[in-house]
Amino acid sequence: MTKIAIIHHGCAKNLVDTELMLGALQERGHKITLDYTEDVDFVIVNTCSFIFDAEKESVSSIFDMIAAGKKVIIAGCLPQKHGEELKDLIPEAIGFVGTSDIDKITDLIENFKNKKDTFFVTKNPVCKYPENIDRVQITVGSSSYIKIAEGCNYSCGYCVIPKLRGPYISRPMESIIKEAETLANKGVSEVILIAQDTSGYGIDLYKKPMLSKLLEELNKIENLNWIRVLYTYPTNFNDELIDAIARLDKVVKYVDIPLQHSHPDVLSAMRRPPLNGIEFIKKLRKKINGVCIRTTLITGYPTETDEQFEHLYNFVKEAKFDRLGVFEFSKEKGTYAYSLKPQIPARVKKTRKNKILKLQKNISNSINKALLGATIPCIVEQIRDDGLVVLRSYKDAPDVDGLVYAKTDKILVPGDIWDVKVTDFSDYDLFGEI
Repeated sequence: MTKIAIIHHGCAKNLVDTELMLGALQERGHKITLDYTEDVDFVIVNTCSFIFDAEKESVSSIFDMIAAGKKVIIAGCLPQKHGEELKDLIPEAIGFVGTSDIDKITDLIENFKNKKDTFFVTKNPVCKYPENIDRVQITVGSSSYIKIAEGCNYSCGYCVIPKLRGPYISRPMESIIKEAETLANKGVSEVILIAQDTSGYGIDLYKKPMLSKLLEELNKIENLNWIRVLYTYPTNFNDELIDAIARLDKVVKYVDIPLQHSHPDVLSAMRRPPLNGIEFIKKLRKKINGVCIRTTLITGYPTETDEQFEHLYNFVKEAKFDRLGVFEFSKEKGTYAYSLKPQIPARVKKTRKNKILKLQKNISNSINKALLGATIPCIVEQIRDDGLVVLRSYKDAPDVDGLVYAKTDKILVPGDIWDVKVTDFSDYDLFGEI
């Protein structure tokens, strides 16, 4: 029996790919592990190449494994981005699998044993979800991601994803519902819908955005408690979707919409749609009771002036986002922004990012302070040995947002939903009683 370890890098979408590879390997009778320190036959490193720092982290894992004498297979975005060149750069790797070839991971293992070709990277990827593979879930806790679409049809100036993942392809609604039912029957309490653009779901299959209809159907699954949506894109965030989020009881009132900037000229340079951010946020807060709004922003995009940055700063100040991530612009080959001038010095990018993060820290502190005495629904993540319970409120997505810590005498099970009365707070976390 072949024993295979896997190391995962990157976003939740990449995590699903990792779980699919594990499912394919397990189906063929291979033994799988997440502990690469064990005596294993192969180590698969599922890589991320979205920005330079992510790529560097992936490369570091690859060379650590090679140095440890492992037979390394490089999967995902890194081989997709660099193609045949990666074989020359890392000749020690014994195989390569691209983003649209993850279902061929088992063929690669067999080919290596039979001294055949182990380079499975389609030059122009078309990523179609492999419905015939049962995922092996590796996330710990009460939640699981469901990828509802692959690829992307947009051409944002800073983003390599369309080149790494190909065109936008929605999964059939029936397949998504079936997967959600299977996960719920296994004890998963919260499903989190992901794609490069979730709000565009169905536009290719059904000729119109169908995320609101998908949410309607998922809301009918009996033993599912929460449905969360990540990575919505402004263009298809229509009134129908707003109404569905507001109305459906299992859909958490959480809107994740990466806006990237506020100034119209910077948005235009980013090849993003124009948007009156403040009006849109006011609309969300008016229509969705208790909504938590999360966004991500980029500082130091090429051409961003001091005045345009101040526009962004004042936008954050007025919008008072519940949750906010800020990234410095990362110059990626093959993108429109790579050669856009003027490029912003690294020192300026970092200073601008830190200025917004400092502002957001104060906003977050004020928002949490206002919750003192309030009761909010939270999902149980973990019961610690010291008796403290770790939860997430409906306002918090796994890994990117805050946590809630509570004490109780009750017997709890991860995945249960409990009301927590907030008794204390920090900048990003809450403390309370169940």
